[in-house]
Amino acid sequence: MTSSYLAGPLLTDLYEITMAAGYWRHNRNDKATFSVFVRNPDHKRNYFVAAGLATLLAELEAYRFRQEDIHYLQQLKLFDANFLDALRRLHFTGDIHALPEGTLFFPDEPILEISAPLIEAQLIETLVLNTIGIATLIATKAARCVHAAAGRPLVDFALRRTHGSEAGDQVARSTYIAGFSSTSNVRAGQRFGIPVAGTMAHAFVTAFASEPDAFRAYAATFPQDTIFLIDTYDTLAGARNAATVALEMQARGQRALGVRLDSGDMVALSRGVRRILDEAGLTEMKIYASSSFDEFKITEIIQSGAPIDAFGVGTKVCVSADAPYLDIVYKLVQLGKRPIRKLSSDKVTLAGRKQIFRHDDLHGVFQEDILACREEKRAAGEPLLEPVMLNGQRQSPEASLVDIRKRFAKQFGCLDPRYKTIDSHRTYPVRLSARLKALQK
Repeated sequence: MTSSYLAGPLLTDLYEITMAAGYWRHNRNDKATFSVFVRNPDHKRNYFVAAGLATLLAELEAYRFRQEDIHYLQQLKLFDANFLDALRRLHFTGDIHALPEGTLFFPDEPILEISAPLIEAQLIETLVLNTIGIATLIATKAARCVHAAAGRPLVDFALRRTHGSEAGDQVARSTYIAGFSSTSNVRAGQRFGIPVAGTMAHAFVTAFASEPDAFRAYAATFPQDTIFLIDTYDTLAGARNAATVALEMQARGQRALGVRLDSGDMVALSRGVRRILDEAGLTEMKIYASSSFDEFKITEIIQSGAPIDAFGVGTKVCVSADAPYLDIVYKLVQLGKRPIRKLSSDKVTLAGRKQIFRHDDLHGVFQEDILACREEKRAAGEPLLEPVMLNGQRQSPEASLVDIRKRFAKQFGCLDPRYKTIDSHRTYPVRLSARLKALQK
C-alpha cells in the first residue's frame, strides 16, 4: 500500500532540468536506458536488499508539472517559454525493469533499469536515487539486525531520530520488509498496514506520585498490553515494583506481558531482572530492551547469554550509522541502439541493457549471479529483473507488504551464511556473460 504523499517533479537537482532543456533545444530525445546500481567501495556490506520500488512507481504514475511548478521555473529566468510549455505536457512514458522489492542483490548489479525518451529519463534521476536509495539503505541495515537477533522480535523505534517525517515512514516500511515485527510509527502503521507497538516513556512514570502508582495506572488502562518501563529510578527496584503490580493483575485474571530496559548495563541488569521475575513466579513475562541497538550491539548481547527477549531499535538503524549512505548511481548505458560506457577512473560503467541470472545449488542456496545482456536467453539461472512498467503503465498490481516481506525472508534463507556476517567482507560471485563482456570492447 502506497500513500497519497507525492514528491512531485521539482524534487530534483537543477542540473537535471538544465540538461533536459539542452536536450530539448538540440532535439536530443532518443530512447535512453539508465541503469541504477550500488557501488561498494568501502566493502561495508556483503549484500543489499532492494526496496522503495512501490513508492517510485506511484511517483512516476503521477509525474506531472503543475502550474505552480511551471510558474516557479519561469521565475528563475533560465528556461525558454517553449521548453516550459513542453514540460506542461510531459508525463512519464517509459519502461522499467526492476528487482522486486525484498530481492537480495550485490554490488554493481542493476536494481532497476529505466528506458524512456532521454528528457523524461533525465528529469527523474534524482527522484529515483532518493526514493530507492533511502529504502534500500535501511532495508539492508535492518536485515543485518534481524539476522543478529536470531529470531527475537525487533520493533522500529526510529521515528523521532529520522531525517524528516517521510524518511520516518520509509524507515518503518523498509524495516518491516526486512523482518521487524512492528513499528512505533502510527502514521506508517496507517499508511502501510504495519503492526504498531508502544508502551510508555519515563515521563509517564514521573507524572505519578510513585513508580507503583504509574504501573498500576498503565495496567488499568491497557490490561491486555502491559509492559512496564522499569529504569526510571532504580532498575532492579523497578523490576520488583513491576512484579508486585503484575501479581495484582494476575489475581484479577489479567497478565502483564513484560518489562522494558532502556539504560545501563543490559547484560547484568537483564539477568537481575530475570531472577526477580522468576522468583515471583512470573516466568512468562518477557524482557524487552531499547538503547541505541544495532546489529553489532545485538550480537554482543546475544553472545553474552543475556535473557533479553526482544529489542526496540531506533537511532543507529534509521540513519544506518555505520554506513550512512549508499553509493547509488544512475548511469546512461544505452542511447538509441548505441551502448554507452563511462570510463572514469574507479567508476567504470557497464554498457548495455542488462538482466541478472541467479544460479543456486540443489538445496536452493545461491551460488553465483550472471550479469548478462537483456536480450540473452540462457538455459540456466533465474532472471531477476522484471518488467514492472511499460509505456508508463504498471504491468501488475502493487505487491502487498506482507508478500514483499515473505520474498525477503525466502531470499535471505537462500543466502550462504558466509555472506551474512556483519564483521567481515565476503564477495558474492557475480560474473559477466560472454556477450556482455564483448559489448564492453
